Amino acid sequence: MFKDGVSQRYVPGRNRAASPYRFELEVDPETWFLEDEGYELAVFHSHPSSPARPSRTDVENIGLWEGKPYLILSAGTGDLAAFTIEAGRIASVPLTT
Repeated sequence: MFKDGVSQRYVPGRNRAASPYRFELEVDPETWFLEDEGYELAVFHSHPSSPARPSRTDVENIGLWEGKPYLILSAGTGDLAAFTIEAGRIASVPLTT
């Protein structure tokens, strides 16, 4: 979660698909109410061996997360990158430390 552009909290979700190749992100429904408190929700997940950029699966399964910050860590390289995905289009989001 972000507030004023700064990462504030991490709320773990789970992969409803229970697969190392596909995911269906499941988050406690109460998490969505945090947007009413000024938080911006985001997705953070890892790719075990592929680059830190959205895969075809990421784009096709964006669902409720469309337009929200989408951070990907490449576990193989340690690279971290952020994007938004809207209407099948991927846009990079700058990260600062």
